[in-house]
Amino acid sequence: MIPDHERPFDGVYAATLCPLRPDFSVDRAALADHVRSAVAPAGVVGVMCNGHAGENFTMDRARKRSVVETVVEAVGDHAIVVCGVNAEGSLEAADHARDAAAAGADAIMVFGPNGWLSPKRGDTVIRHHRIIVEAVDLPVMLFQASVNAGAMAYPPEVLRELAALPRVVGIKEGSWEVAAYEGTFRLLREVAPEMAVMGSGDEHLLTSLLIGSDGSVVSLAAVIPETIGALYLACKRADWAEARRLHETIYPLARAIYARPPGSLATARLKTCLALLGRFEHATMLPPIGPLPEEEIADLRATLESVGLRCVR
Repeated sequence: MIPDHERPFDGVYAATLCPLRPDFSVDRAALADHVRSAVAPAGVVGVMCNGHAGENFTMDRARKRSVVETVVEAVGDHAIVVCGVNAEGSLEAADHARDAAAAGADAIMVFGPNGWLSPKRGDTVIRHHRIIVEAVDLPVMLFQASVNAGAMAYPPEVLRELAALPRVVGIKEGSWEVAAYEGTFRLLREVAPEMAVMGSGDEHLLTSLLIGSDGSVVSLAAVIPETIGALYLACKRADWAEARRLHETIYPLARAIYARPPGSLATARLKTCLALLGRFEHATMLPPIGPLPEEEIADLRATLESVGLRCVR
């Protein structure tokens, strides 16, 4: 549910995980509990399901729709439900957007296809987004990829055109690099000041909020939503001492999940954390990603406990 005020999309969005049973079916009851707990703390205004943390690059269309239906049923009456749209082809991506709308999502977030790791023309990017935007009558959020993600990050001239598309209301700024983040923030404040610019580099959320940010879209908010929500609110009231204190919890956990190579296992680490904390029964990933080695699980357990979280497994 989108609130009725001047900047309805500002705030924290938990980029949620998808709990799976050992047979790879969606555990809908666990998913409902997961999203309800994610949006409970102050400062958290919504969820972004079927994003990268939700395995949108390996999840089939039926599972994706099932996820949105479950999330909408669980929290759609009091939180904003954003659904990630990620497909290699524009026509397929448009179908996924239609599924999200039919399942009750409030907005969609368009991810660049993985094939865009190689250089592409700017008109290809605009065409892909335009086809998706025209397929549904929903607010749209953009995704700015990491500076380390090949050619997937959009240059300023492309961002300008994307921001001018109909119903674009926000961007998950995932550069994971402070100078690039600030460049995007300043550009969009100039060309589309009504857009919500939201940082997504978990380990430098504090820096993004200090530079300027309308919220954040982060997967750590699905693990420690109270802390991420409190950080956002502390920065809004310029309580930088409290923000620094909260950052000391966020930073080591973010490093354990995202900085350890390979980065492709970040979602497996997040699921393992939720399993260690007793919130997921299983840490099952869709193939080809399998379980983490015992050594890495032990390291995650130690990190969780070092920041005051109680592991039950």
